[in-house]
Amino acid sequence: MFYLPAYAPEPNPAETVWSLLKRSMVNFLATDLDDLAGMIKHRLEVIQHHPGVIDGCLAHTGLTFTTTPAITN
Repeated sequence: MFYLPAYAPEPNPAETVWSLLKRSMVNFLATDLDDLAGMIKHRLEVIQHHPGVIDGCLAHTGLTFTTTPAITN
């Protein structure tokens, strides 16, 4: 698990992840909502297991991963 800061400046890295997800769904036809939810979960897991792809989503934002949440007082 990776923690992102509470505030992420534009462009938002999550938007890049959703863009990748949408491009992978181009020829997908869901038979019902459960089918769609299962496909989305599977595609997000595929993205999760490719750290280079996630790094690419963050590259233009200037954000970096931290493995522990920042503690603020």
